[in-house]
Amino acid sequence: MTAAQLPVVLVAGLHGDARRAVVERLLHTVPGSVALHHDLATAPAGTVRRTVRDRSGMLDEGDAPLVNDCACCALREDLVPELERIAEAGARRLAVVELWDSVEPKAMAEVVAAHGGPDVRLTGVFTAVDPALVLPCLGNGDDLAEAGLAAAATDQRTVADTFARQLEYPTVLAVVETEAAADASDHAILAQLTPGARRIPVGSVDLAAAAVAGFDVEAAALRQHPACALLPQEADADGVGTLVWQGRRPFHPGRLHAALEDLTCAAARSRGRFWLADRSDTLLSWDAAGGALCVENAGPWLAALPDAAWELVPPARRVAAALDWHPEHGDRAQYLTFTSPGLDTDGLRSLLESCLLTDAEYAAGPVAWRSLSPAFDELLDPVH
Repeated sequence: MTAAQLPVVLVAGLHGDARRAVVERLLHTVPGSVALHHDLATAPAGTVRRTVRDRSGMLDEGDAPLVNDCACCALREDLVPELERIAEAGARRLAVVELWDSVEPKAMAEVVAAHGGPDVRLTGVFTAVDPALVLPCLGNGDDLAEAGLAAAATDQRTVADTFARQLEYPTVLAVVETEAAADASDHAILAQLTPGARRIPVGSVDLAAAAVAGFDVEAAALRQHPACALLPQEADADGVGTLVWQGRRPFHPGRLHAALEDLTCAAARSRGRFWLADRSDTLLSWDAAGGALCVENAGPWLAALPDAAWELVPPARRVAAALDWHPEHGDRAQYLTFTSPGLDTDGLRSLLESCLLTDAEYAAGPVAWRSLSPAFDELLDPVH
């Protein structure tokens, strides 16, 4: 980073009091720092309210017009020019971008990294967390619109899945203890869900250093990609358990579909990748929180690609596949993780294994598999 570049740290999170505490801490420990915030709550009136302040108080405020009736789009359009303006002034050592409640850090990090210009550098991404509120947020299946937190009229996310992605994307969780006392299980679920993140107390001297340590958006995206995601590890501590379940045989689409509700509700959070017998070339992602499940087509398995196409695949994914390559199925595999207080690991294993092809079904081979129940067609191939 050159002397002319402005370091930028994003502070995200649904826990508003925790987020604001982190911002205040950075403003008061990094001399010459400035905080930007876009308040998306004003979007119904047609604008997004922008404020710029330092430790002494408000420096500037103004409105950014909505873009395509989307508050997040307005934020993306307005944030980078503001950062460039601050960088050009040359008087600031750190820009702290406090994201609005339901804004996910991944999208904003990629915008700043891609469009910030030569004078702006993304150096940190934090999610501010109150441990006592982790389980309530992960268990909240309400739509963001119902909670007054939607970023656009078309926003169909839930509180739980939004919070899960806020937790799992950054390399730093800034942990704040507020009036609601957290117990050991709150800290345990936070630790189990975020194996790759540093958990830094808001009062620590390490917080300011982490804000300028650097952030790699490409590596962060790979950590989230279903094919090579950094998933939780097997654990059992303070009443919270994580089951890591792996299998080689494909799922029977009909039996798995029938079990989806039980599997989704079995844990506060579950993630991973899987394959269905009738879609053997398709890598499917599993993403569940708050009693709601999202299953998506994440592209082809590497084993389904011609050799020439492998050069187009990120090296990290090729390495991940090679480490677990099967002589018959290649990188096709079931890899699902479930994390929750009071997790019934034996029951989960039994249910998951009951959804795999039986010996007779497996022996029938891939041609026969393609004629099995089309139970996932409606979910994966919706008719518009």
